[in-house]
Amino acid sequence: MVAQFGANPVAVHSVAEGVGCRAFAAIAITATLLGGCIPAVPLIGADPADPTVPVPAVRYRSGIAPYVSMRPVAPSGWKDRNERVTPTSKTER
Repeated sequence: MVAQFGANPVAVHSVAEGVGCRAFAAIAITATLLGGCIPAVPLIGADPADPTVPVPAVRYRSGIAPYVSMRPVAPSGWKDRNERVTPTSKTER
């Protein structure tokens, strides 16, 4: 493991010497300067800065509309609550 820490910088240094730092710097500077010469991409559709473009109306939609209060309530008998939610049997129908 310790040998890898020493081998990585040596490998990178040998590659950098082969290419040449000046050549790499020249390519990087040329690419940066030419990057500013690329024309802007034309807009597809309406210009977002144009205030006369028709847009859909803004509507209010509450973020807490489905809220239901979950405050504690007085306890009730479990038998009564169970009877209310159990399905009816076929004989009672």
